[in-house]
Amino acid sequence: MKTQDLVLLDPHETQIRSLLTRGAGSERSAYMLFGIADIESDPWTKASRRRLISHQFDQIDDDALVSASGRHVTWQTDGFMRLLNDAKIAGLVPALVHSHPKGNARFSEQDDRNEAELARTAHLKGMPGLISIVIAGDGDIAARIWTQADRAIDIGRILHSGPRLRISGLEGTPEDFLDRQVRLFGKEASRQVSGFRCGIAGGGATGSALLPLLLRLGVAEAVQFEKDIVDETNLNRLHGARRSDVDAKMPKTSIHTRTALESGLGMTLVTINDWAGHPETWDALKACDVIFCCTDDHAGRLFLNRFARFYGIPVIDVGLAMQRRTGSAFDLFARVSTLVPGHPCLLCGDYVDPRRAREETLRRNDPDAYQRLKEEAYVLGEGDPSPAVVTFTTEAATMAVNEWLAGVTGLAGEAGMLPTRIRRFHARDERRPLVESRSGCPCCSQAETLGRADVRPFLDMVS
Repeated sequence: MKTQDLVLLDPHETQIRSLLTRGAGSERSAYMLFGIADIESDPWTKASRRRLISHQFDQIDDDALVSASGRHVTWQTDGFMRLLNDAKIAGLVPALVHSHPKGNARFSEQDDRNEAELARTAHLKGMPGLISIVIAGDGDIAARIWTQADRAIDIGRILHSGPRLRISGLEGTPEDFLDRQVRLFGKEASRQVSGFRCGIAGGGATGSALLPLLLRLGVAEAVQFEKDIVDETNLNRLHGARRSDVDAKMPKTSIHTRTALESGLGMTLVTINDWAGHPETWDALKACDVIFCCTDDHAGRLFLNRFARFYGIPVIDVGLAMQRRTGSAFDLFARVSTLVPGHPCLLCGDYVDPRRAREETLRRNDPDAYQRLKEEAYVLGEGDPSPAVVTFTTEAATMAVNEWLAGVTGLAGEAGMLPTRIRRFHARDERRPLVESRSGCPCCSQAETLGRADVRPFLDMVS
């Protein structure tokens, strides 16, 4: 049996919590649908596992209630049969939700009996399982899945994904070397930080600066995606790189593996010698709890922009722009955008160019065709190499990690992560642009893609 965990998206969790107020002290119930993310080979354990991502919440109207009190709730099951039909057509997993306003986040014997009957019906209808979620009056949430008609398995690990980030079900204590961090954030917040499985898309200037920050924060599991080999011009900004690495034509991933091993801080770093978005990276991306996008290409950003929507896994995107305007004037920008439910996507902010993304993908997949189009002036082509200075790329990495910490620890308030921050190094200030989701956006305006997870073709994109 595959290990199973949940990703609970913020808008759906808010609706679950609304059952406590809607019931006014009595139990209330609802239905949900979950997308399926099958991970054939987890990057850290190499085992297969399944993640279930919240996709849709359906309130059970009061007129369908038969009776309700502080200790029970019953309702007509016509809606349940419709739920099973919808799940089967779409390839989703059905779920039951109910509240325990006067109890704990534990399933009662009555829950066991009632859900077993419904689970049998779900399995007769060909469902891969029936999820059950209970929320207690104190806000705690518990979940389990009926993978067989007579057996439910607890789902201990839940990633709560939104501007505030949290993982339920983490165990253990922070490592001793984190003592000074624990003194600021406390043991639980430090346990949360260490428990996140972090992805780093890109191992260049920003990605190489971000990795040691995660190391020092105690992150135990990380995966980094990078295909390039280090060269002479990387030495001014690539953390961990040596001149001997240039002579040896060392892959950047090998440098980052060495950094993690030599630190002796216990991080299990998996490196994948490919661009984030290549099919070889899909399993690892789906296994992450947060992904830092440190790539400097439009194709990678556009892919992760859509990936965050389908899988509900937070993506923190880092962008840099540096240029000299005149002999003594500069434009030096760093941007951090957080792609979580409720925040506008990179397309809405005009932070990614779909045309450039298509050209970059063509250059990678079919270099000859790309060259022909370039000669015919159908593509923009590569310009001069972008300027890069290590202090600015490192500060951009720090901005991204601190935004994540704001989501995990609440250090900047209960609102958590901001949608976008832009730091102007030349002006020594920071701005928070008011970007809104655009009506008709092909990414974030489509309700049917939120938490949809695995579909064919991947992300519903045709190459």
